[in-house]
Amino acid sequence: MIVLLSFKIIALTLLNNLKRMMQSNLFTNFKNDFPASIVVFFVALPLCLGVALASGAPLFAGIIAGIVGGIVVGFASGSPLGVSGPAAGLAVIVLTSIATLGGSWAAFLTAVVLAGVFQLILGFAKAGFIAYFFPSSVIKGMLTGIGLLIILKQIPHAVGWDKDAFGDDEFLQADGQNSFSEIFKAFDSITPGALIIGLISLAILIFWDQVLSKKGKVFSIINGPLVVVVTGIILFNLYKNGVLDYSLNANQLVAVPVPVSISAFFSQFTFPDFSVLANFEVWKIAIVIAIVASLETLLCVEATDKLDPDRRITPTNRELKAQGLGNIVSGLIGGLPVTQVIVRSNANISFGGKTKLSAILHGVFLLVSAITIANVLNMIPLSSLAAILLMVGYKLAKPNLFKEMYKLGWEQFIPFTATVIAILATDLLKGITVGILFGIFYTLRHSYRNSHHLKDTEKTENGQEVHHMELAQEVSFFNKASVMTVLDAIPANSKVIIDCSKSKSIAYDVIELIKDYEINAKTKNITVEKINFIAH
Repeated sequence: MIVLLSFKIIALTLLNNLKRMMQSNLFTNFKNDFPASIVVFFVALPLCLGVALASGAPLFAGIIAGIVGGIVVGFASGSPLGVSGPAAGLAVIVLTSIATLGGSWAAFLTAVVLAGVFQLILGFAKAGFIAYFFPSSVIKGMLTGIGLLIILKQIPHAVGWDKDAFGDDEFLQADGQNSFSEIFKAFDSITPGALIIGLISLAILIFWDQVLSKKGKVFSIINGPLVVVVTGIILFNLYKNGVLDYSLNANQLVAVPVPVSISAFFSQFTFPDFSVLANFEVWKIAIVIAIVASLETLLCVEATDKLDPDRRITPTNRELKAQGLGNIVSGLIGGLPVTQVIVRSNANISFGGKTKLSAILHGVFLLVSAITIANVLNMIPLSSLAAILLMVGYKLAKPNLFKEMYKLGWEQFIPFTATVIAILATDLLKGITVGILFGIFYTLRHSYRNSHHLKDTEKTENGQEVHHMELAQEVSFFNKASVMTVLDAIPANSKVIIDCSKSKSIAYDVIELIKDYEINAKTKNITVEKINFIAH
């Protein structure tokens, strides 16, 4: 029943979106989208494999998720620049979930399908509004934190230390190491051949970005990352054939499963085991994946929209439906859960993507390459890809951004900095949570300070002091302390006017406080006058 319903939803959604895309003339920006899609493809490929490895899943499951994230979600999504695929933020959840289900990959795939159904329900329930509750400072902190994390994680790969999975984004490792200690270990174990490729790749990217890209359109079509990948393959073959006296180990190269035939390719697909639907753990895992994947997607949507040069706004409810559709398809054919991913999305923006065509094409490239040129892809050095990601990381975490956030004041700078530090010290979701908590603190502090306005003290003819307190439009429970502090400071033998004329809502706790104060004020010979007081 679930399978039939899922296929019906998938078919209807894809047909509707295909019709919409044909009407919008998808290929208008092909000259921009095509080269950007190549960059995204080269960035996504190792990340798909790395996330699969870190998740304890079959490597091909990462490729499947990348294909689905590109083609299926690309067609269904309303995000012009967002790119979806397997997310490192879900790796730990996937790893522990597979273990919880007794190591059954087919049982886990059932949970992925259910998670997609839950996301569809969230989309139809219009739950996408949650995205608008994330402060701008936290979104910028998330982008910067991810940028710095990318840099920290790619330095070891750039110098040939490839112990950890490519795409792993956890600060603390299972072996007790962390991102910084891994860098020190990497510099103690440099592979000269990988280092040379990494440095040449970085030099090409910088030269292309700063010089050649401004010389002519041809250097936008033949972009730097493509040249870096081709150069990396050439250098690897020069090493391999003894022309240059260096070498690379197998774990310093991309590792894509190589099918010997079309039937062998399709034999790598796995199908879910729906007999486990009676298992409560499957439903619990599905709910967790749906919530975490939806939050990651909504955060990435918000961040991607801020990076979009045209400042287009993604319809969040449609995005939840698209991600749900993607997870249903990915789960049905043996893929990892998918979310919108900021690293791929930023690479798409950085290298000129204009429409969703670039995301769709990157998925097509993943599919075609997995069938036809897997052996060629396995010649790409990880140090070449690390150089590309180092540039992506730098563009996300430019030093000037810290200066700009500082100039905006502590209310912006503290949540921003807290998010960056927490992401570096823990992981993406925990870092965002810390940033939001700081954002909430400043919101409450702001509310606490703006509950009322005190006018200048006046004096009557008989010398009695008159204190005029004007309450704000919204007076919440959090304003109780500040209102109490002001009222307690009013001296004896005076008069206080509590003006509620502008108030639309006053919390019951504050109403009760004012009533009690009016009674107790008589003991200090204080006259209390209330204007438009909301008594209940």
